[in-house]
Order: sequence, then C-alpha cells, then structure tokens
Amino acid sequence: MASGIIPTLQNIVSTVNLDCKLDLQKIALQTRNSEYNPGRFAAVIMRIREPRTTALIFASGKVVCTGAKSEDLSRLAARKFARIVHKLGFSVKFKEFKIQNIVASCDVKFIIRLEQFALSEHAIFTSYEPELFPGLIYRMKEPQVVLLIFVSGKMVITGAKKREDTYKAFENIYPVLRNFTRPSPPP
Repeated sequence: MASGIIPTLQNIVSTVNLDCKLDLQKIALQTRNSEYNPGRFAAVIMRIREPRTTALIFASGKVVCTGAKSEDLSRLAARKFARIVHKLGFSVKFKEFKIQNIVASCDVKFIIRLEQFALSEHAIFTSYEPELFPGLIYRMKEPQVVLLIFVSGKMVITGAKKREDTYKAFENIYPVLRNFTRPSPPP
C-alpha cells in the first residue's frame, strides 16, 4: 500500500438461502438470543457470540448476517445460524452465500479541507452539506464504493463486495486528499 495505511474492516453483511420455508414463531420460541415481533418486523433477529454477529432470518429461508469482521467469519456465522435452524428440524441447505457489503474505516492522520475538496474537479462525485451531516460523501465510480470523509481525516468506506475494492478505493482517494490537507493547529 502506497499510503502505508490499511483500512480496518468493521462490518461484513452477507446473505444466504437456506432453501426451505421456515416457521419463525417456532424458531423464536426454541432458540436463545432471538426475538420475533411480526407486527414490527417480518424476521427473527438472532444473535450469536462467536463470531459476534446478528442474523435476520426470514420465513422464505433467506438469511442476512451482519456484524462479522471478515469474510471468513461472516461465512462461519452464516453456517452457525443455518446449523441452529437445522437442529430445530428444518431441512436446511446452505445455498447462494454472498458478501453484500463491506464497511471499513481508517484515519489518514491529517486535517482535510472538505469545503475546497467539494468545490474542486471532484465536485461531481461529492455531496457536502455540513448543516445536515459533518462528513463529505464521495461516490467513487471505480471501484464502486461510497466514502464518508471527515475533516479530522477519519473516513468510512462502504458498498464494496470485495475487500480488495475497499483497499483500492482508499489508495485511489489518498493522493487526492493529500492535496486538501490543512496544517494542524499548534498544540
């Protein structure tokens, strides 16, 4: 990495199809760490401690798994949720596992002049309304990700489906941000 900075993965969102219809009431009543309120949300919300993740389990057999810190942990968590449902007597299969979103964060360790950045030749990719949200929203085309960039130099990278895209997006934006640094105030 040219910058020497590697974004830290914070959350992986994945989906899997268990390929069978599920009785959500039965799942909620027979499992620990799960909640089901059909009036509020049409899925069982189930949590496991290792890896620390949350699943949304739908009656269609579709599962959304969030909270894992790596792709492998996301797959492991999805398998654990599938196993829990399988043990309740459902004929579960593990199909179409897919990473849907990777969220990462990092700190460039310098102050960024967001106003100038938003008015530069990058304006077509940016949205910056500090009255509504303190960060600049940068919609990168290649790789297709969204970066939330803050004056402090901290940023969140979201929307990637592959870890490499997160790193590539950061390496693409880093030299650009260097042009909009502001000297740090003296201590």
